[in-house]
Amino acid sequence: MFGQKKSSLLGIDISSSVVKMLELGQANGKYSVEAYAVEPLPLNAVVEGRIDNIEEVAAAIGRALKKSGSKSKNAAVAVSANSAITKIISFPASLSDREMEEQIMLEADSYIPYPLEEVRLDFEVIGPSAADPDAVDVLLAASRSENVDARIEALEDAGLKPKLIDVEAYTIENAFSLIREQMPNHGQGLTVAVFDVGASVTTLHVLVDGKIVFTREQTFGGRMLTEDIERHYGMSYQEAGFAKKQNNLPEDYEEKVLEPFKRSMTTTVTRALQFFFSASTQYQSIDYILLAGGCASIQGINAMIEEETATPTSVANPFSDMILGSKIKIQALSNDAPSMLIACGLAMRSFD
Repeated sequence: MFGQKKSSLLGIDISSSVVKMLELGQANGKYSVEAYAVEPLPLNAVVEGRIDNIEEVAAAIGRALKKSGSKSKNAAVAVSANSAITKIISFPASLSDREMEEQIMLEADSYIPYPLEEVRLDFEVIGPSAADPDAVDVLLAASRSENVDARIEALEDAGLKPKLIDVEAYTIENAFSLIREQMPNHGQGLTVAVFDVGASVTTLHVLVDGKIVFTREQTFGGRMLTEDIERHYGMSYQEAGFAKKQNNLPEDYEEKVLEPFKRSMTTTVTRALQFFFSASTQYQSIDYILLAGGCASIQGINAMIEEETATPTSVANPFSDMILGSKIKIQALSNDAPSMLIACGLAMRSFD
């Protein structure tokens, strides 16, 4: 009763263009947004999910922490899906935790295509195996050490304590548990495509009954729109990015630059779905499309994709049923909400 209150985790999403930070609490059976911040990163500080400039990333995390006003020092981050290896394997249910760990370490090299001394790995027992009543399914996750160590170093240099390293796909799955309540039949029985369209990479996650069954990344993102503005109006990259963010562009911007980009984004979505259908023998249709990432906020993009795919499409907002703390700027959070899924999924790990 008088025990120490469990410390909250700061969910920190380190993308190619920004650091997104989120702290959640719980009140009256609901999540509450206690603190959040978004802080830009210098160009090429993070490339294809790889931290190339730890000093710049740590500085951005520090600025985000100060801006957020959070007092928490415990942090959770994630590695990208393409830099992680995950496998579900079965083991006898009779094994103790120690025996299971020993068995996994003995067999891990058959599942991981790198020397074990070059990876960080962990496992979690999911539950009874559907194929064998005397076995349990175990999720094995591994990533190259440099991917994990760079994130740990960036957090520590920013004065934070890294408590948890997750995989982005599972943070999306975690945050999706909030959004599915807004869907028909609370998302039960639905096959949902979540498109996370960031600055340079678009990631498709397909979830069935709220569980990830497919993930694929491809090169496409908001940076291309910034470059289009740069070329069309003779601006520098920085000027183009600022003008895009401030919505301060010439009258012909929508027709000449934005509409072609929206068509390209729609094509990217339809082609990704076609690839999923061709790669899958089990799933040949999508019931719902959810748009996430910075580009999801582009006005009218959900309607264009819905018309092209003939599939209900909406923009992700994991905060729609949350209580907002007194320090939170409602309009700013609303604008950033579609890009906060990963940070949200990480922050929710505070309550595991």
